[in-house]
Amino acid sequence: MSRKVKLGIIGIGNMGSGHAGNVVSGKCPDFELVAVADINKDRIEWAKENISREIKYFYNAEEMLDSGLIEACMVCVPHYDHPKYAIECMKRGIHVMVEKPAGVYTKQVREMNEEAKKHPDVVFGMMFNQRTNHIYRKMRELVRSGVYGNIRRTNWLITTWYRPQAYYDSGDWRATWSGEGGGVLLNQCPHQLDLWQWICGMPKKVRSYLHYGQWHDIEVEDDVTTYVEYENGATGVFVTSTGDAHGTNRFEIQLDRAKIVAEDDKLSVLEYEMTEQEFSKTNKIPFGNVPAKNVEIVTDGKNEQHIGVVNSWGKAILNGEPLIADGSEGINGLTLSNAMHLSSWLNKEIDIPFDEELYYNELMKRVTTSRRKATGKTVFADTSNTYSGNK
Repeated sequence: MSRKVKLGIIGIGNMGSGHAGNVVSGKCPDFELVAVADINKDRIEWAKENISREIKYFYNAEEMLDSGLIEACMVCVPHYDHPKYAIECMKRGIHVMVEKPAGVYTKQVREMNEEAKKHPDVVFGMMFNQRTNHIYRKMRELVRSGVYGNIRRTNWLITTWYRPQAYYDSGDWRATWSGEGGGVLLNQCPHQLDLWQWICGMPKKVRSYLHYGQWHDIEVEDDVTTYVEYENGATGVFVTSTGDAHGTNRFEIQLDRAKIVAEDDKLSVLEYEMTEQEFSKTNKIPFGNVPAKNVEIVTDGKNEQHIGVVNSWGKAILNGEPLIADGSEGINGLTLSNAMHLSSWLNKEIDIPFDEELYYNELMKRVTTSRRKATGKTVFADTSNTYSGNK
């Protein structure tokens, strides 16, 4: 029988319980769930009834980390505490997988990444499960291969994140500056922001227009339109919202010699006979256009999502195999969302890299006046169908 990694989970809420269920049901065969920590006694009791009574439960995360019971830990707590507990794991030599986003502000995530460098034996992963999607993996392969030339324009319209008011009322920390640190950019879109930069690279300039509580009774953003510029002169637009009842998820990349589109779980490529630059120089017809054809794109069809990320983490711990997403990469998508917030707050274009101390100070102004709901309640829901595929 092969060795199993002894696993602990900090936070047994919506995501933590999902991961725990996957492990105990045998979907992550390299792991054995041996401990769970949560400050919420009701969630501990729920886990005893629904996950397992055989594992050890803690009301304090540090006690679990110091217990000697675990070799690896998943951090599934509210956003602000992701770096804090990741660092505590690293200091103890415990392998760590962090739920998205990496944190709320890049300053704290940079500190987490610096700590990771001190512990090269710790396998540090980030839960970017959308990187397992065959559609996005193939897009990255095509773009990064250079076969279609340089990127000219990127457009992502991702408004399939609809949330009714009941979602925001389900927890006192939701959609508040003090509890969550942001809205759709911090909660729903870390996956798309990560994929955007993973496939297309990081832009150098960001100009963003955010609307706060546009469609809901919340204090954070629920509607975003962003314009970016890349080093090579290419431009991009990113639009997202939780207010569109029946939204759209369309990611389009225009290159010198092709147009690539991901929409409705399908990938299409319109391949040009020559680059646009070549055609424009030689064409003599005023309203001519580059001859092009649709080409069939073959993918492996795999979309393993959370289970795939956890299993790659297990193989990295046991066999040194590559991760789906190294934890240090979490700062990239967060840099984009921080730049968007900062652009909106200051009403100006933001260069990347930006002043991280300035961002932190601006965020804390909003945290100080945050109207975090004092209900003390949290409603837990099945999230299994909300993070799969393109949603």
